[in-house]
Amino acid sequence: MFTQHRTRRLGVAFTAMAAAAALVLTGCAGGGDGGDGGGGEGGGDANLSITFLPKALGNPYFDTSNAGGEEAVTEFDGEFAEVGPAEISPTSQVSFIQTAAQQGVGGLVVSANDPEAICDALDEARDAGVKVVTFDSDTNPECRDLFINQATAEGIAKVQVDLIAEQIGDAGQIAILSASANATNQNAWIALMEEELAANHPDIELVETVYGDDDDQTSFDKTAALLQTYPDLKGIISPTTVGIAAAARYLSTSEYKGQVALTGLGTPNQMREYVEDGTVTSFALWNPADLGYLAAYAAKALIEGEITGEEGDTFDAGKLGEKEVGADATVLLGDPFVFDAENIGDFDF
Repeated sequence: MFTQHRTRRLGVAFTAMAAAAALVLTGCAGGGDGGDGGGGEGGGDANLSITFLPKALGNPYFDTSNAGGEEAVTEFDGEFAEVGPAEISPTSQVSFIQTAAQQGVGGLVVSANDPEAICDALDEARDAGVKVVTFDSDTNPECRDLFINQATAEGIAKVQVDLIAEQIGDAGQIAILSASANATNQNAWIALMEEELAANHPDIELVETVYGDDDDQTSFDKTAALLQTYPDLKGIISPTTVGIAAAARYLSTSEYKGQVALTGLGTPNQMREYVEDGTVTSFALWNPADLGYLAAYAAKALIEGEITGEEGDTFDAGKLGEKEVGADATVLLGDPFVFDAENIGDFDF
């Protein structure tokens, strides 16, 4: 099941919009078999029909990253589409990958719910000529052409541990509120956080990692359960935008406000009220709009043959400048940024 499938024809005359929409509604978005599809505007014979597939629709983080992707596609006169499941599960993205390949899109930009479960579908799409870019959460490297990494896993893990350590005086019990148990990025960060805690923070005890499945109510309930189970809990790390906002909402009206620290990864617009009311001191993230923007330009570069995904390849990424492909066909966006009461008002995403 999915909640929406919206396709926008970008960078073409308004007189062509109705025809493009009709093609989409009849399952012809992207056109043809991928070699000379409907996304060729501004790219010669290249099929610049690019579909974004987040973990699930309705997540503010992916709303922002997909908007960045759409901005990029607008700039290079391609065709943008966004599809996705209503809920996260290991195989919920498979049908959307298959449909995109059948429609003949030129590129597919995916944040993977599971590193293995969608590989067969991605391989079939690539066999059909679709260029596959993962972003935010990777698949196994052999299942895609390129991965757009928001920041190094080590950097993301360390900034969150540093923040919670500072907020609880580097001692006491903490818990982690993650997304789904199968999320590639979450699991990598958590493993590195555990290593960082063991190596450099011996007085901090990680008592449990729980999973809110990137669902607001589930994450809210998991927060309540953690606080009831561990009365001496000093802090929570939530490396997911849905989880940290839900945890902050619970803490903000509870007896634990100001007593239990909360940090992790969130967007400024989600977290502003909780920073301003003192529920949260600081948290981290990158700009998800830039992440989606970079992923779209990477897909364009692959489609047009500017790069193949080899280490050392470089490509133009619009306002983000030139980017280079690193090891394992990975492109790095940049370092995490810390938001707090002093700077959160400067951002709007």
